Amino acid sequence: MQLKLNKPICFFDLETTGINISKDRIVEISVLKVFPNGTQESKTWLVNPEMEISKEVVAIHGISNEKVANEPNFKAIAKDVHNMIKDSDLGGFNSNRFDIPLLAEEMLRADVDFDMKNRVAVDVQTIFHKMEKRTLSAAYKFYCDKDLEGAHSAEADTNATYEVLKAQLDRYEEDLENNMKFLAEFSTQRRFADFAGFISFDKDGEECFSFGKHKGKKVTDVLNQEPGYFGWLLNADFPLYTKKVLTAIQLKQKFNDKLF
Repeated sequence: MQLKLNKPICFFDLETTGINISKDRIVEISVLKVFPNGTQESKTWLVNPEMEISKEVVAIHGISNEKVANEPNFKAIAKDVHNMIKDSDLGGFNSNRFDIPLLAEEMLRADVDFDMKNRVAVDVQTIFHKMEKRTLSAAYKFYCDKDLEGAHSAEADTNATYEVLKAQLDRYEEDLENNMKFLAEFSTQRRFADFAGFISFDKDGEECFSFGKHKGKKVTDVLNQEPGYFGWLLNADFPLYTKKVLTAIQLKQKFNDKLF
């Protein structure tokens, strides 16, 4: 089944130095852009992370320090990546919890603004887990009846993710709508204001802390009652995007206070 698209969707996958969203870096990014008319455009970049890639991680994706030593750093390619995805929805496998948050961090470090305000994100892994609960290789075998050659290669994983989503739409035609907004909502397990999940929404749509001593409390209430907490958050080891969201909430609150 072909995807019904109102705008392009970019399936992408990252290979990285590790799984810490705040500290780890991209070593490879592959993007497969699918247009509403069905045409496709793809691009893969190797990236010098400017930090050591451990032997344990190299054993997973096969990208060594030597392989990326002469490649550009992410800042050098950030605008090219952004230009490719800026008009598109995003799709990936475990992308809501890992790839999108880490990509956002890299973009912000490269001084390229990144947000999800005018797009949706379809996480194929979440659809898979809700329906079958397997890994990407098993999903590819289950839905497409193919063995995933080159697993943990960004390009192979990206193409497999696209193929799996199309096969999911065929298999669950009565349950899934061929619509990116529906698939984004279906593949979202919980709504957060930030990518890393430190700020959630309550039943009224208000931003709340989802961690620590203020867990469950409204961000605006905490900032009013304990102003120093905001300064601590901005100086602590939190993702840049989380800090961006907190700053926006604070600025909005100050603006509203001036009005009233």
